[in-house]
Amino acid sequence: MGAPQRFVPRVPQVSLLRPWTVLFFLTLTLILSGCKPVGPNYQRPVYMTPPIYKETGAPTVTVPPPPSPTGGGWQPASPSDGMLRGKWWEIYNDPQLNQLEERIAAYNQGLHAALETYLAAREQVKIARANFYPTLSAGPGIEHDKLSLHRPLNTSSKGNYNDLTLEGQASWEPDFWGQIRRTVEGARAAAQASNAQMANVELSFQSEMAEDYFELRGLDTQKQLLEGAIKDLESQLDLTKRRLAGGIGTDADVFQAQTQLDTTKAQLIDVGIARAEFEHAIGSIADYKLPSFSIPPSPLDLDLPNVPLGVPSQLLQRRPDIAAAERQAAQANAQIGVAVSAFYPTISLGGTGGFESTHIGDWIQGPSALWTLGAQATQLLFDAGKRKAVTQQARDQYEASASTYKGVVFLAFNEVEDKLSDLRIEEQEETAQHIAVQDSQKSLDISNKRYKGGVTSYLEVLTAESTLIANQRTEATLKSRKFSTSVELIRSLGGGWDASQIPK
Repeated sequence: MGAPQRFVPRVPQVSLLRPWTVLFFLTLTLILSGCKPVGPNYQRPVYMTPPIYKETGAPTVTVPPPPSPTGGGWQPASPSDGMLRGKWWEIYNDPQLNQLEERIAAYNQGLHAALETYLAAREQVKIARANFYPTLSAGPGIEHDKLSLHRPLNTSSKGNYNDLTLEGQASWEPDFWGQIRRTVEGARAAAQASNAQMANVELSFQSEMAEDYFELRGLDTQKQLLEGAIKDLESQLDLTKRRLAGGIGTDADVFQAQTQLDTTKAQLIDVGIARAEFEHAIGSIADYKLPSFSIPPSPLDLDLPNVPLGVPSQLLQRRPDIAAAERQAAQANAQIGVAVSAFYPTISLGGTGGFESTHIGDWIQGPSALWTLGAQATQLLFDAGKRKAVTQQARDQYEASASTYKGVVFLAFNEVEDKLSDLRIEEQEETAQHIAVQDSQKSLDISNKRYKGGVTSYLEVLTAESTLIANQRTEATLKSRKFSTSVELIRSLGGGWDASQIPK
């Protein structure tokens, strides 16, 4: 006998998709491409913005000129026309602040959590979009069965046989009514809202960093003032002691000078407590290890920069919280279409194909091929009003989202007006306070001369000294408050962000 022949299975070219089947799917795809999804198409909720801001009197606010008609109409403003872009904190020209702000995007854990939330929402869009396509699966099956020879109606003397299968399945639910399209639309709007919320979180951290930093430097100014006052008071105390030793002073003068010195030292310690807390807050936002983190003392001697205001209509496109609320309204609108689609039939298509045999030798051959195609349509006839209630619920939720959007816009304009008025009034207050400091200094100089000349008691000097220290500290506080208000104004205007940064 010759050597046994090596078995090589013959795989014929068997087409499981008949030409009419391909034509059917192509026709169905063309039909679907022309089907309009049910439910209302989204329209942005209307909010009439004011033509100008009311509070624009602060000298450190740059107000754009009024628009001029061109061709009988007003030209709409771009979200970035004349506004801050990107790294808005750089207008303060403080390298240390720039360094601290740069760390937020890379190291802040709160921002990282917001980023991961957005990435998860973005993946939800891919999940929803996957329903546009059929699901395909395939796999082999190998069985060896033994049947009872005593079973009823047995016509075979064989009780053992093999069952070899290689099958694939496909199922598809065409989006006739737009349920999937509306779901994708809603998921995309939700992801865009999450992106805007992430931008709002970042802007909040950036503005908090700048505010804390300027408050800290304002405290450094107060620390410098108090340290200078302590030196002056030590000189005053020495003078009262010398006058007492010379017989022209009193014990009361000495104790009054000592009391004022001790009180000022206590105020310096209190400033140190507040400064440490701001330093810790800055280190936490920038994700520094606090035991090794410190900011060298540096009095606030910067000039307050001008903040470009822009026109009110730009605010709708420049604040991330407004953009997030608008995208949430779009998401709620898409849910109406999803709810309405439940009133229409559910149509699904399916098919299987493959090979089945009892012997491996003819398993993958033409006669072993099998296939099925089918379609199913299901219409819900009675649900006791559930679909109607779900649809009305979706409409109500959209109206709530639209009202929330308008409320966010309203509060945004209120916040901008508040910060503009704060900045304008603080400018006036600082000017008045600076005059008060000058007057206090003159009063102290006169009182010192009168005391040294023996014309008055040390109580007059003490009063003038206390007044000067209080006025100087108030002036320093006002300056740091102006910087904080400037930061808050920038935040209320959206920082350097605009809606064009939202992924499509």
